[in-house]
Formats: sequence, structure tokens, C-alpha cells
Amino acid sequence: MGLREWSVGGVLLSPFLLYVLLALALTGGLRLLLRLTPLSRWIWHEALFDFALFICILTLVTSVLGPL
Repeated sequence: MGLREWSVGGVLLSPFLLYVLLALALTGGLRLLLRLTPLSRWIWHEALFDFALFICILTLVTSVLGPL
């Protein structure tokens, strides 16, 4: 999937928006799994951890689905 814009009702949307939404869903699922395990007690600052996890997953999603 290349990074070409889509026209939806005259509004141009970037496929990066889909990457962000997919990374957000994966981050939410992974955080839910972490909360169910005792590993979550080792997280010092949850907001920073969530942001860093989101950035890591977004990088992974972009590198896998992005243009070569």
C-alpha cells in the first residue's frame, strides 16, 4: 500500500490516518493485556509508557505496511 491520498467526499485523506488508527487499536489491545498481567505494576509513568508504546507500534505498522 503506497502513501497516496484518497478523495472521500472532496476531502483528501492520507493512508497514514489508517496506520495511526491501526496502531491505536493495537496499543489499546496490548495495554489491556498488560493490565491483566502482573507486569503492569512495573510501569512507572503510565502516560509516558502508553505514548512510547504507541510510537513503537506506529513505527512497526508503518514499516510493515508502508511503501518499500
